[in-house]
Amino acid sequence: MIADFLRYAKINTRSDASSQTIPTTPGQVELALLLRDQLQSMGLNDVLYHEKNSFVIGRLAGNPDKTAVGFIAHVDTADFAAENIQPQIHENYDGKDVCLNEPLGIMMTVAEFPNLKDYIGETLITTDGTTLLGADDKAGIAEIIDALRILQTIDPQERGDVWIAFGPDEEIGKGADLFDPADFPVAFAYTMDSGRVGHMEYETFNAARIDIQINGTSVHPGTAYGRLVNALKIANQIDAALPQAEVPEKTKDYQGFYLLHNLSGHIGQAELSYIIRDHDQTLFQKRKEKMVQIIEKLNEYYGERIIYQLYDQYYNMGDRIKENPQSVIIARQAMKDLGITPIEAPFRGGTDGSKITYKGIPTPNLFTGGENFHGQYEFITVEAMAKARDLIVAIVKRVAE
Repeated sequence: MIADFLRYAKINTRSDASSQTIPTTPGQVELALLLRDQLQSMGLNDVLYHEKNSFVIGRLAGNPDKTAVGFIAHVDTADFAAENIQPQIHENYDGKDVCLNEPLGIMMTVAEFPNLKDYIGETLITTDGTTLLGADDKAGIAEIIDALRILQTIDPQERGDVWIAFGPDEEIGKGADLFDPADFPVAFAYTMDSGRVGHMEYETFNAARIDIQINGTSVHPGTAYGRLVNALKIANQIDAALPQAEVPEKTKDYQGFYLLHNLSGHIGQAELSYIIRDHDQTLFQKRKEKMVQIIEKLNEYYGERIIYQLYDQYYNMGDRIKENPQSVIIARQAMKDLGITPIEAPFRGGTDGSKITYKGIPTPNLFTGGENFHGQYEFITVEAMAKARDLIVAIVKRVAE
């Protein structure tokens, strides 16, 4: 499992939100084809790389009379340095500060990351301080692959089919858009894409984005009276009209927010975008309506200078999973079988499972064991990865029962 993970981690699969290709970067194709070949060499059935959506899908054949289950992970990494990744292995971690890169003086300190203390005595895998690690989500891939090896030792008549999917562009919210449930005939599935051991998410945000363009009028300030319209000032008015406490840095748990994500421009034109989030569907709709009302009121005053595009990104999978909670019940019990305490809390984000659930396959999100995702201080331990792998096996056994 660790050899697999290190091999995957060294491939630059950083996704690119500005790209229009599928997937958005060539490194993702490289890893996807490697995984296709690996699944074929392991003897899985129906292994394909689907060029229409860049998903690699395969099936570990089982008893067709038993329930089929799926496991999903993504091949891309987040928007952070991902070239020349050099994982560092620290055996029998002593609980002290970790030197990531001695020549550059880069340390991961316990003062800044007290969660390190939870891994004393374990084998720590870190970055070299100059890139991310890619445990999000290459650890998930490696855990699924290793779980398949164990499942291959079990009589296939004792379990149902186990379907596997490795997809692209999760980090930019595009990967699951083209996922085809017809290629994945399971009762339910799990994304292996969460953090600390025990984490399970089956409630996510409802999410929307609004892109706004403001057309001002730029003239010389000496002759500006009655003529100049400052697009930047209008942008400020939009933001000032929103509830100032309903931002990510001041909200938690089930509280939603507005986030000013981008702002650029000059007097003559400004462009800004917000992401809008709420777990509750009714409150989510009200948030979108409030944003539109603010713009319409300003347009009445300034004369239709603001153009916007508002669109939904994904929805709270919990609204669908509560209708059929079997996937959550089984995962919860499988954790308890392994002596793992389930940690269930609303996820303040979204996963591929958010979209796949709304395509008809309930898909909660389970831990990989990693920490500090999306940056140079990302780490994971061998022991945590083993627990995630064992959870996959335990879930398959539970489903078979």
